[in-house]
Amino acid sequence: MSTTMIRQDTLDYQKLFLDDIPLLDVRAPVEFDRGAFSHSQNIPLLDNPQREAIGTCYKNEGQDTAIALALELVNPELRKQKLEQWREFVKSHPDGYLYCFRGGLRSRTTQAWLQEQSINYPLIKGGYKAMRTYLIEQLELSAQQLPFVILSGLTGSGKTHVLKKTNYYVDLEGLANHRGSAFGSDVHDFQPTQINWENELSIACLKYRHHLPNAGLLLEDESKRIGRCILPDNFHKKMTQAPYIFLERALEERIAIIREDYFANNWLLYQQEFQELAEEKFSAFLFNCLQRIKKRLGGIRYQKMHALFTIALKHLFITGQSHLFDESIVLLLEEYYDPMYQYQLKNKQSKVIFSGTESEILAWVDEHLKNMKP
Repeated sequence: MSTTMIRQDTLDYQKLFLDDIPLLDVRAPVEFDRGAFSHSQNIPLLDNPQREAIGTCYKNEGQDTAIALALELVNPELRKQKLEQWREFVKSHPDGYLYCFRGGLRSRTTQAWLQEQSINYPLIKGGYKAMRTYLIEQLELSAQQLPFVILSGLTGSGKTHVLKKTNYYVDLEGLANHRGSAFGSDVHDFQPTQINWENELSIACLKYRHHLPNAGLLLEDESKRIGRCILPDNFHKKMTQAPYIFLERALEERIAIIREDYFANNWLLYQQEFQELAEEKFSAFLFNCLQRIKKRLGGIRYQKMHALFTIALKHLFITGQSHLFDESIVLLLEEYYDPMYQYQLKNKQSKVIFSGTESEILAWVDEHLKNMKP
């Protein structure tokens, strides 16, 4: 006679995040949108208006009345729909767990309804609040324990490309879904919420510490803000105090990298996404980005850049060729980005421990980062 092992409720947050275990989030959509995890799926017990009504009832009339209202709002037909959705999740993710905000009434109600259908599915004790607290604590530990090395270089040096060729990195711009410059947003201008950004950064660093316990961590040189995502204070402070390695790249190569990353590739993405509206959307994107740095450019340089963009865009739309952007790229580099970076670099010069080409940087990283912890 075979028996099915009943999995127990868990407090092992580390395993949940290290193994990307599927999570069933039964909180209301508004809570999920505010903060969640990339390996979680929201199938709520209550929708937003129901949650608000029950919360108000709880405050005014107490728990018993609130529970009675919840049972009234989640009528038999709605309950049937929820159970079907939960069953599908359990079938697809038999190794998963469910949770609500504190691991209380909503997750236990979900668990009980599933048990009535002969489905035993464990919950996460403490719920989202406990997991969020755990990740905040782990991010602090990562900032304290990981030896940071910062990959620096002039704009267009291809730092992200080089970073991803190593085995010792966390991609901050990838997690933020932003390249970290005025022209760095994606085709939808989508970025995670600040809470989700912090959650994913903490998980990435937790995995790094677990899989490479003796290694240093290579991070790209970033300001405190990457688009709309803000680096936590202690994490960014640690970055500013860390040693730097400087990626050297000829101006011609930098121009080619910027042209490819920001113009040619972006134009292809806009065509795929917007089709007949691509020209209008891509033009608006570039001119809006340019507008953001108008004050720093100054009136004359802004007008020149605007004219160069107009000519280059017209040529791109007719021929599909992006090389006419080169003149505007040179102007941006020589009269805006490079002077700004050289000024910032003066404060970092004493921390630069190595400079080299891409191949030299990769060799240095491979030699020095694998065993950086004392």
